[in-house]
Amino acid sequence: MNVGETEGMDFSPEPVLIEVLAPGASAASQILRSYIDDVASRYYGRQATDEEIDVSLREDPSIDLALPSGLFLVARQRDAVLGCAGLRFQPEGVGEVKRLFVTPAARGIGLGARLMGELERLARGHGVSVLRLDTRHDLVESRRLYATLGYEEVPAFNDGRYAEHWLAKPLA
Repeated sequence: MNVGETEGMDFSPEPVLIEVLAPGASAASQILRSYIDDVASRYYGRQATDEEIDVSLREDPSIDLALPSGLFLVARQRDAVLGCAGLRFQPEGVGEVKRLFVTPAARGIGLGARLMGELERLARGHGVSVLRLDTRHDLVESRRLYATLGYEEVPAFNDGRYAEHWLAKPLA
Protein backbone atom coordinates (compact mmCIF):
# COMPACT_ATOMS: atom_id res chain seq x y z
CA MET A 1 0.00 0.00 0.00
CA ASN A 2 1.32 3.46 -0.90
CA VAL A 3 1.14 6.60 1.22
CA GLY A 4 -1.57 8.03 -0.98
CA GLU A 5 -3.72 4.92 -0.47
CA THR A 6 -4.38 5.59 3.21
CA GLU A 7 -7.36 7.87 2.64
CA GLY A 8 -10.40 6.73 4.53
CA MET A 9 -8.53 4.13 6.58
CA ASP A 10 -9.67 3.46 10.12
CA PHE A 11 -6.51 3.93 12.17
CA SER A 12 -7.80 2.77 15.55
CA PRO A 13 -7.88 -1.07 15.37
CA GLU A 14 -4.24 -1.72 14.47
CA PRO A 15 -1.28 -0.21 16.29
CA VAL A 16 0.88 2.40 14.63
CA LEU A 17 4.51 1.31 14.93
CA ILE A 18 7.33 3.85 15.09
CA GLU A 19 10.78 2.62 14.14
CA VAL A 20 14.22 4.02 13.39
CA LEU A 21 15.11 3.53 9.72
CA ALA A 22 17.91 4.68 7.47
CA PRO A 23 16.71 7.60 5.31
CA GLY A 24 17.46 5.51 2.22
CA ALA A 25 15.20 2.62 3.26
CA SER A 26 12.15 2.13 1.05
CA ALA A 27 9.56 3.27 3.61
CA ALA A 28 11.74 6.25 4.61
CA SER A 29 12.23 7.32 0.99
CA GLN A 30 8.50 7.02 0.40
CA ILE A 31 7.54 9.25 3.35
CA LEU A 32 10.32 11.76 2.63
CA ARG A 33 8.94 12.15 -0.89
CA SER A 34 5.45 12.73 0.54
CA TYR A 35 6.87 15.25 3.02
CA ILE A 36 8.63 17.23 0.28
CA ASP A 37 5.50 17.08 -1.89
CA ASP A 38 3.41 18.51 0.98
CA VAL A 39 5.72 21.33 2.06
CA ALA A 40 6.72 22.29 -1.49
CA SER A 41 3.10 22.36 -2.65
CA ARG A 42 2.19 24.63 0.27
CA TYR A 43 5.16 26.87 -0.49
CA TYR A 44 4.38 27.16 -4.22
CA GLY A 45 0.62 27.48 -3.65
CA ARG A 46 0.12 24.68 -6.19
CA GLN A 47 0.90 21.00 -6.57
CA ALA A 48 4.67 20.45 -6.68
CA THR A 49 5.89 18.63 -9.77
CA ASP A 50 7.78 15.35 -9.63
CA GLU A 51 10.83 17.19 -10.98
CA GLU A 52 10.67 19.81 -8.18
CA ILE A 53 10.40 17.05 -5.58
CA ASP A 54 13.33 15.18 -7.14
CA VAL A 55 15.48 18.34 -7.14
CA SER A 56 14.67 19.02 -3.49
CA LEU A 57 15.52 15.46 -2.48
CA ARG A 58 18.82 15.67 -4.37
CA GLU A 59 19.73 19.05 -2.86
CA ASP A 60 18.89 17.99 0.69
CA PRO A 61 18.89 14.17 0.76
CA SER A 62 18.50 13.61 4.54
CA ILE A 63 21.48 11.23 4.62
CA ASP A 64 22.69 12.93 7.80
CA LEU A 65 19.57 11.70 9.62
CA ALA A 66 21.26 8.36 10.31
CA LEU A 67 23.76 7.31 12.94
CA PRO A 68 26.23 8.61 13.90
CA SER A 69 25.00 12.08 12.85
CA GLY A 70 21.26 11.63 13.46
CA LEU A 71 18.15 9.45 13.51
CA PHE A 72 15.11 9.05 11.30
CA LEU A 73 11.77 7.75 12.58
CA VAL A 74 9.05 6.28 10.40
CA ALA A 75 5.50 5.58 11.57
CA ARG A 76 3.63 2.70 9.93
CA GLN A 77 0.39 0.83 10.27
CA ARG A 78 0.31 -2.45 8.40
CA ASP A 79 1.82 -1.57 5.01
CA ALA A 80 0.85 2.12 5.15
CA VAL A 81 3.62 4.63 5.86
CA LEU A 82 1.97 7.40 7.89
CA GLY A 83 4.63 9.81 9.12
CA CYS A 84 8.21 10.63 9.96
CA ALA A 85 10.50 12.76 12.09
CA GLY A 86 14.23 13.29 11.94
CA LEU A 87 16.89 14.33 14.42
CA ARG A 88 20.28 15.80 13.56
CA PHE A 89 22.87 15.73 16.35
CA GLN A 90 24.66 19.05 16.90
CA PRO A 91 27.60 19.92 19.16
CA GLU A 92 27.17 20.62 22.88
CA GLY A 93 24.12 18.42 23.47
CA VAL A 94 21.86 20.06 20.90
CA GLY A 95 19.54 18.11 18.63
CA GLU A 96 17.84 19.64 15.62
CA VAL A 97 14.38 18.33 14.70
CA LYS A 98 13.94 17.86 10.97
CA ARG A 99 11.16 16.69 8.66
CA LEU A 100 8.27 16.12 11.04
CA PHE A 101 5.40 14.99 8.84
CA VAL A 102 2.13 13.10 9.11
CA THR A 103 0.19 12.14 5.98
CA PRO A 104 -3.10 14.01 5.59
CA ALA A 105 -5.10 10.78 6.03
CA ALA A 106 -3.40 10.09 9.40
CA ARG A 107 -3.74 13.58 10.88
CA GLY A 108 -5.85 14.12 13.96
CA ILE A 109 -4.94 10.86 15.73
CA GLY A 110 -2.02 12.26 17.75
CA LEU A 111 0.68 10.78 15.55
CA GLY A 112 2.73 13.99 15.35
CA ALA A 113 2.89 14.14 19.15
CA ARG A 114 3.83 10.45 19.31
CA LEU A 115 6.64 10.94 16.80
CA MET A 116 7.94 13.95 18.73
CA GLY A 117 7.70 12.06 22.03
CA GLU A 118 9.74 9.17 20.63
CA LEU A 119 12.24 11.60 19.09
CA GLU A 120 12.66 13.31 22.48
CA ARG A 121 13.11 9.95 24.23
CA LEU A 122 15.77 8.84 21.77
CA ALA A 123 17.47 12.25 21.88
CA ARG A 124 17.86 11.98 25.67
CA GLY A 125 19.42 8.55 25.21
CA HIS A 126 22.01 10.13 22.92
CA GLY A 127 22.91 12.85 25.43
CA VAL A 128 20.87 15.63 23.85
CA SER A 129 19.84 18.26 26.40
CA VAL A 130 17.97 20.68 24.15
CA LEU A 131 15.99 20.25 20.94
CA ARG A 132 15.59 23.04 18.45
CA LEU A 133 13.95 23.45 15.08
CA ASP A 134 13.01 25.96 12.45
CA THR A 135 9.76 26.10 10.57
CA ARG A 136 7.75 28.21 8.17
CA HIS A 137 4.83 30.49 8.94
CA ASP A 138 2.42 28.51 6.74
CA LEU A 139 3.02 25.19 8.55
CA VAL A 140 0.39 26.10 11.14
CA GLU A 141 -0.38 22.53 12.26
CA SER A 142 3.27 21.90 13.09
CA ARG A 143 3.64 25.23 14.87
CA ARG A 144 0.54 24.49 16.96
CA LEU A 145 1.90 21.05 17.86
CA TYR A 146 5.31 22.43 18.84
CA ALA A 147 3.69 25.02 21.12
CA THR A 148 1.54 22.31 22.75
CA LEU A 149 4.67 20.22 23.36
CA GLY A 150 6.49 23.07 25.10
CA TYR A 151 8.66 24.48 22.33
CA GLU A 152 9.21 28.21 22.62
CA GLU A 153 10.33 30.87 20.15
CA VAL A 154 14.07 31.61 20.31
CA PRO A 155 16.39 33.92 18.34
CA ALA A 156 17.31 32.67 14.88
CA PHE A 157 20.07 30.05 15.03
CA ASN A 158 20.43 29.59 11.27
CA ASP A 159 19.75 31.41 8.04
CA GLY A 160 17.75 28.61 6.44
CA ARG A 161 16.11 29.51 3.15
CA TYR A 162 12.64 28.59 4.44
CA ALA A 163 13.11 29.34 8.16
CA GLU A 164 10.68 31.91 9.55
CA HIS A 165 10.29 30.70 13.14
CA TRP A 166 12.95 29.21 15.42
CA LEU A 167 11.90 27.13 18.44
CA ALA A 168 13.64 25.22 21.22
CA LYS A 169 12.81 22.98 24.16
CA PRO A 170 15.10 21.84 26.96
CA LEU A 171 14.90 18.12 27.66
CA ALA A 172 14.57 17.24 31.35
